[in-house]
Amino acid sequence: TLFDRIVAGDIPCDKVYEDDLAMAFRDINPTAPTHVLVIPKDRQGLSQLSRATEAHKPLLGHLMYVASQVAQQEGLGDGYRIVINDGVQ
Repeated sequence: TLFDRIVAGDIPCDKVYEDDLAMAFRDINPTAPTHVLVIPKDRQGLSQLSRATEAHKPLLGHLMYVASQVAQQEGLGDGYRIVINDGVQ
């Protein structure tokens, strides 16, 4: 996928966070003043949120934690919105 290629370094990105499990980078077509995508580096079979199993709970929790860390790093202490896309819709 496109995100797999970004994680692999085949497609450049404006990275704002990275750890062993997740990567966060600025959207190339932002729809907000601060628009950052947070993705798992290894999806562990999780291709869509609607297909999550109990085994994915630690990864999903980590992604939410990363989102909060990125928001703090970006100076969004007054609040922010998190949007989760699940498929093409």
